[in-house]
Amino acid sequence: MTETALITGASGGLGEEFARLCAAQGMNLILVARSKDKLKTLADELKQEHGIRTYVIAADLSHPSGVDDVVQQTDATGLAVTLLINNAGFGTYGLFVQGDTDDQTNMLMLNIVTLTHLTRAILPGMIQRQHGKILNIASTAAFQPGPLMNIYYATKAYVLNFSLALSNETTRNGVSVTCLCPGPTKTGFAQHANVVKTRLFTLGVMDARTVALIGLNALQKGKPLVVAGIRNKIGVFMTRFIPRMLAAAIARSVQSPLSS
Repeated sequence: MTETALITGASGGLGEEFARLCAAQGMNLILVARSKDKLKTLADELKQEHGIRTYVIAADLSHPSGVDDVVQQTDATGLAVTLLINNAGFGTYGLFVQGDTDDQTNMLMLNIVTLTHLTRAILPGMIQRQHGKILNIASTAAFQPGPLMNIYYATKAYVLNFSLALSNETTRNGVSVTCLCPGPTKTGFAQHANVVKTRLFTLGVMDARTVALIGLNALQKGKPLVVAGIRNKIGVFMTRFIPRMLAAAIARSVQSPLSS
C-alpha cells in the first residue's frame, strides 16, 4: 500500500520540509493550510518531481469547522491516511493580561483542539488497518512554564502529554505516536510571534529541514519522544533539576527583548 501523509501547516517552515521529505520517500500528500496558492505551488512541484499524488486543502484550522472540512475533503480523495503530521500551530508574545482575546482563543483552538480532533478523526482508520504513524509537533516549551508566551507554552505541554499517553494506548494497534520537541527553529514562527529580537532566537536557531529530518527519523524508529538538537536536549534535561519558578524566571529572561 502506498503511504499517504496528511500534513497540517504545510505551506511553509517545518510543514513544507515535512512535505518535501515525505514526497522524496514516495508518499502521496494531503497538504493543509490557509494559503491555497502556496500549497498548490508546493503540491504541483512535488507531484512533478516525485510522481506522487498530491491534494491541497485550504482550511482555517483555528475555526471550529476547520477539522470537519479537512476530514470531508480527505475522505473525498479516496486515500487512507497512514501518516498524520500535526504541525499547524502558532504563538504570541506579551503579558497574558494584555493579549488579544481572539488571538488567545485561536491559539488554544489550533494548538490543542484541532490537533486533538484531527487525531481522533484519523486514528480509528489506522487502528482498523493496524498500520499508521502520528507525529505531533510540540516544543521544548512543553517542559516548563513560559512567561510572556504563557498560553503557547501551556498548549505545548498539552501536546507533549497527550502524545505520550496516546503512544502508550496504541502500542498494540500497529500505530506509533511520536512527539517532536524543537527549540528555536528557522521558520515563520518567530516573526508571527514577534520574538525575533529576543535572546531566545539569538542563542542558536536550528534549520527547519534538520528538525524535520530528526522528527521523521524518530517516527520511523517508533520513538515516543524526540528533542531536536544537543543544546535543546541539555536544556530539557536540566529542567528536571530546577525549581519550576526558577525555570519560569529563566524562560522570561531569555524571552525578553535584547534591549532590556
